[in-house]
Amino acid sequence: MIRNLLGAAAALSLVAGVATAQDFPEREMLGVIMWGAGGATDVVARGVTPAVEEALGKPIVMLNKAGAAGAISVAYVNAAPADGYTLLYGAENPQLHGVMGLSELDYGSFYPVNILGRGVAVVVVQADAPWQSFKELVEDAQARPGEIKMASTGPGGLPYVVAALLNSVAPHEVTAVPFDGEGPGLTALQGGHVDFMPAGISAAAELIKGGQLRALTVVNAESVDTFPDVPPITDEFPEMAKYLPWGPFYGVWVRDETPDDVKAKLVEAFRAGAESEAFQTLMANRGNVMMNISGDEADAFLDNWQSVTTWVLHDGGATKRSPEEFGIPRP
Repeated sequence: MIRNLLGAAAALSLVAGVATAQDFPEREMLGVIMWGAGGATDVVARGVTPAVEEALGKPIVMLNKAGAAGAISVAYVNAAPADGYTLLYGAENPQLHGVMGLSELDYGSFYPVNILGRGVAVVVVQADAPWQSFKELVEDAQARPGEIKMASTGPGGLPYVVAALLNSVAPHEVTAVPFDGEGPGLTALQGGHVDFMPAGISAAAELIKGGQLRALTVVNAESVDTFPDVPPITDEFPEMAKYLPWGPFYGVWVRDETPDDVKAKLVEAFRAGAESEAFQTLMANRGNVMMNISGDEADAFLDNWQSVTTWVLHDGGATKRSPEEFGIPRP
């Protein structure tokens, strides 16, 4: 009799679990944003959420939980129940946590509900700079090692990685001048304190449009809608194609153990959110490239990004641990 009762209880528990998944969501949800209010991740997260809420029929309460380059929010969501009610709105940073010694957790412990889009880097110079193409700048750096100054944001930042990627296919030497973010670096470039800077299009777009800066190339395999006349880096350095697409990215994750039918509902809702006109406009205005991918396709993108970036950083001496320790293959 005891076995029968236990069996009945287990069956009821299973039925209840299935019913809960079928009715998902039954209450409001929590969206944990990896970075602070007003940043790029926050803007993307809050931009897509209204259409997602409409698709799900329940509100998503947004919580900014910044710190430790995203490791705090990752740990917070990882500790929450795997029921789909706690979402992680994140960027690329967790894919570097292991090699930078920040955390053992990366996106391998989560399910990618949607990689919404990615940013694209652009190499900018002063409007009256002597180089008419990026190849001219690189050739000049090769001829005058260390004399050309590049604005940087430190090891692991976008300028550092772009320079390291290029250096692997076209060895050259520039002097990196560190700044506390893209904004100060671009200001220094306008003032002539440095000669060029790889930066996110969203940070440099208005300066390019206003004529204060000139774009030499976009770090992409094809031109982008924001600046269709700016050539992709693969035009002059086709070997860069193996590293692309590369750049900051934004997405939504849940714990990997979340029930499959709950994942499916979230995927459907966030796909609808990404396809909404308001969100498409927001991403275009910020110079981002829409991706709107999930599941295996998203995992393949994440794995490639992690492989490329961690090994470039490691070879440049910017990591605390080797990617090999985490089973990350060389690109």
